[in-house]
Amino acid sequence: MDILNYAFMQRALLAALIVGVTAPAIGIYLVQRRQALMGDGIGHVALTGVGLGFLLNFSPVWVATAVAIAGSLAMELIRWYGKTRGDLALAMLFYGGMAGGVMLMNLSDAGSNANLSTYLFGSISTVSAQDMTMIYVLAALVLLITIGLRRQLFAVCQDEEFARVTGLPVRLLNLLIAITAAVTVTVAMRVVGLLLVSALMVIPVATAQQISRSFAVTFVVSIAVGVAVTLTGTATSYYVDVPSGATIVLFAIALFVLSTVLAAPLARRRARAAAGTTGTAKGCTLEVPGSRTPADDVSV
Repeated sequence: MDILNYAFMQRALLAALIVGVTAPAIGIYLVQRRQALMGDGIGHVALTGVGLGFLLNFSPVWVATAVAIAGSLAMELIRWYGKTRGDLALAMLFYGGMAGGVMLMNLSDAGSNANLSTYLFGSISTVSAQDMTMIYVLAALVLLITIGLRRQLFAVCQDEEFARVTGLPVRLLNLLIAITAAVTVTVAMRVVGLLLVSALMVIPVATAQQISRSFAVTFVVSIAVGVAVTLTGTATSYYVDVPSGATIVLFAIALFVLSTVLAAPLARRRARAAAGTTGTAKGCTLEVPGSRTPADDVSV
């Protein structure tokens, strides 16, 4: 295990482990709300924060976190009040975030195309000790919200009207989901990159849904899948010398395809079992009073 002999790979594996847990933890709520591509949009906006961090000579991770949170709140406001023009406003926000990040990066003295590529597609081997401190803090916040408020968040994602009737602060919880997604994007951007982070939020959840039906089991399985693909992808990128972000996402897709193939026979078996149970129920006989003859029995 020579991979553990290097401090930068120890940090890389630890960062991959954290991202493998946090990304599916918030991704399951986004999938439930049918907002699977929200992470991709936040990633576009966060790029402006990265460029601004380089321009101001301040930590790009923290600046990207602040800009991503502001962008996620803007997305929620557009979703509430945008109505028919909301999709156009979101598109302008996403493309503007990407263009702003590229422009600010080129205007800064410390910025370069190499730095831009690192944040766009991930470069897990460049994670520093300072980055790890930020990842610890932000990941703890994500897990505190996604696990501590799982019942309330699930209720809002499942049926907003029902959650509102029960007295839950629906808008506040929606904003909390958006903020948590933004924080997760900035946690994961050094591992898989801003352009691929949405895949790590969605694909492990989609994989878990192939083999589980309950929310709790899907939550646990999706995190297990996320951890498996991030650690495997990171180790593979070290030994084969390939980009870590792309490797992790390809492993996640491969695992999804495998789970789909294995889940199909199981689904057919369950369907046949259900059909057999229904057929048996149709063959039951109603008992009639003793005054009638057996020939008068009625089958349904």
